[in-house]
Amino acid sequence: MKSRIAEILKLKYEPVTIIWSDEMPANAKQPKEGQWSCVIWFLARASKGEVIAFDREHFGCQGGATGLGFGNQYYNFLGGIEGFCRFLSTGFEDWNKELLENLKSMLRKEQYEKMLKGERYKKSPELVRKFVEKIPAVDVPKRYVVFKPLGKVEEEPEVVVFIANPHQLSALVILANYAREDNENVVIPMGAGCHQIGIFAYREARSEKPRAVVGLTDLDARLNARALLGDDVFTFAVPYKMFLEMEENVNDSFLEVGTWVKLSEFI
Repeated sequence: MKSRIAEILKLKYEPVTIIWSDEMPANAKQPKEGQWSCVIWFLARASKGEVIAFDREHFGCQGGATGLGFGNQYYNFLGGIEGFCRFLSTGFEDWNKELLENLKSMLRKEQYEKMLKGERYKKSPELVRKFVEKIPAVDVPKRYVVFKPLGKVEEEPEVVVFIANPHQLSALVILANYAREDNENVVIPMGAGCHQIGIFAYREARSEKPRAVVGLTDLDARLNARALLGDDVFTFAVPYKMFLEMEENVNDSFLEVGTWVKLSEFI
């Protein structure tokens, strides 16, 4: 499958599709079971030609499992859901430091410090709990969630993910709204980088009027992926139905005339 959008935007990285499947693709790579890794690493690898298959034993981290659609794994965090609420906000130091101390030898120094002091992405544990309750967690009805470069796809994907610099992202936002009656067809929900390409995009795919989801606003995901993708990109996750709509609207649009033609000279 080819993308006129990717061609005209001069994307550096090939779009990545997200596919639900009961079959493990031939030559697919997987995260190592029980070993921490970031889903966005694998998105980057897929954008460079690899096929990646996740399942309920191979997903990188609990946030990644949740983002990919293997249920709400935050309830399995150290200390249960309350442990996660502390981790994302104020930390274990004033809650259950002993629990963390028992695992100190198993954690990298930076991991220990982050859990002790908390990530501080939400002001309080109570707000984290509300965040967890409201994320659109799902349990996908297939065994595997597969990342596959668009050029290798023959089946119908759930989502197509563009990796775009600010100029390209601007064009994608305009194209997403180009043939719609309103101008609010792109969202940027707060969440992990894997949430923004996974469960948030899955939710949009099942809505009457799907919207695109801008991502890679997760600071940890940006830090984890910068060596593979650089510092100047975001994700733009599009439900497949919307992807087809956007592809049909490239011809005779702003992408062939005027300002975009001039701006694209700097890409």
